[in-house]
Amino acid sequence: MTVHFPFQNSYSALPDSFFARVAPTPVAAPRLIKLNRPLAVQLGLDPDVLETPEGAEILAGKTVPAGADPIAMAYAGHQFGQFVPQLGDGRAVLLGEVIDKDGIRRDIQLKGSGPTPFSRRGDGRAALGPVLREYIVSEAMFALGIPTTRSLAAVVTGEHVIRETALPGAVLTRVASSHIRVGTFQFFAVRRDTDAIRRLADHVIARHYPELLGAERPYHALLGGVVARQADLVARWLLVGFIHGVMNTDNSSISGETIDYGPCAFMDAYNPSQVFSSIDEMGRYAYANQPRIALWNLTRLAECLLPLFSEDQEKAVAKAQDILGAFSDTFSDGYQAGLRKKIGLFTERDGDNALIQDLLDAMAKNQADFTLTFRKLGDAAGDPAADDARAQFMDPAAFDEWARRWHERTALEPQTAAERQAAMHAVNPMFIPRNHRVEAVIQAAVNDDDYTPFEEFVKVLAKPFEGQPDYAAYADPPLPEQRVLQTFCGT
Repeated sequence: MTVHFPFQNSYSALPDSFFARVAPTPVAAPRLIKLNRPLAVQLGLDPDVLETPEGAEILAGKTVPAGADPIAMAYAGHQFGQFVPQLGDGRAVLLGEVIDKDGIRRDIQLKGSGPTPFSRRGDGRAALGPVLREYIVSEAMFALGIPTTRSLAAVVTGEHVIRETALPGAVLTRVASSHIRVGTFQFFAVRRDTDAIRRLADHVIARHYPELLGAERPYHALLGGVVARQADLVARWLLVGFIHGVMNTDNSSISGETIDYGPCAFMDAYNPSQVFSSIDEMGRYAYANQPRIALWNLTRLAECLLPLFSEDQEKAVAKAQDILGAFSDTFSDGYQAGLRKKIGLFTERDGDNALIQDLLDAMAKNQADFTLTFRKLGDAAGDPAADDARAQFMDPAAFDEWARRWHERTALEPQTAAERQAAMHAVNPMFIPRNHRVEAVIQAAVNDDDYTPFEEFVKVLAKPFEGQPDYAAYADPPLPEQRVLQTFCGT
């Protein structure tokens, strides 16, 4: 059987300055450890063929499939606020693009596939742990309904990579609506290549914002579209307690998808200042800072687009500022609407925002688990005697006072108790990729070559809003000795 990828490549048809042509580096002994069969079918690929040794060789980069046009994409970026004029895909190769069953163009990229001209003295490889982390978290985000890159496959290479120690090497096959970033525009802006910026903007509009093709001012509309998608995306992150960890401009996707899962994490106890990333020493990308940083990143994008707005610099800046000004309201509207749903409010009344904020303040003060507090609040909506939400608080009286006001407010809603509970459970997950569970899965794979915990965890996370009583333990927060205080990038 032959592995067939129906490639229809467009990015590699852009000028050579947009990328470097480079093939993946062959590996010694590729072995497929996980194939996302439903995603393969969605992409028009045959999962049975992908699971053959030939398929594993392609997914590891040992063999380049027919029709592929492998490239490493060029981009720049602000990393923790410091601008780097050339970054690019240092350990990833874009094999090509396919049109999925919904007619959406998707990139298929190998991550950890060897050095490229952008590797900056790195080995271009990935260790098994970060590959499993990205597979777990990206697929969990998809199941939670959050725009994200996805994971098609994970392959071990039969080789070791050297980090602090020797670790099993692996390759992740990543799927995205594209891998174009804010940093892609910055790459050309710093070189004052306005023609390339226009060419890139036209490509992005055609690919991600086709409704703007007939717009009178398409580049203004493009910035507005990216602003809206990023505002919505970050609101969704906050509603599930997600912390990206490295919101650099080169990790900010123009399509509005979550991209580049490195030291990412989900909060256990609610803490607006929570940071897990070992490299975020100043808390720049803390949980509550994420909206502000998203706007900062979008401002950098706007700076790149100014030459397309107007030859009059003042007019261009004024228009960009006007478009960026929509971020705050778009984010706030999405975030507040999501929070109302999380506490079972389906109409909007004066005082709702204060009621929600009082709950969050009490959660922070009492170290209440973010995910379980909202999930168990749904139980209390269906049965006022249910006290599992109360049990999340160090001082249960703090919850009691708030719950009295909440019950008074929900009594003004038209839904029945059962309807409210069902609606709340549909937006408040039971299962998230808790850090201690992710680490346990990685350790079993790295130390014992045991992927059974990984398989089970991925299975549970695919249904985050369902009760799954047989797997109830996966919903438990960590014991004190299980807490993961830092996460790592893995590069």
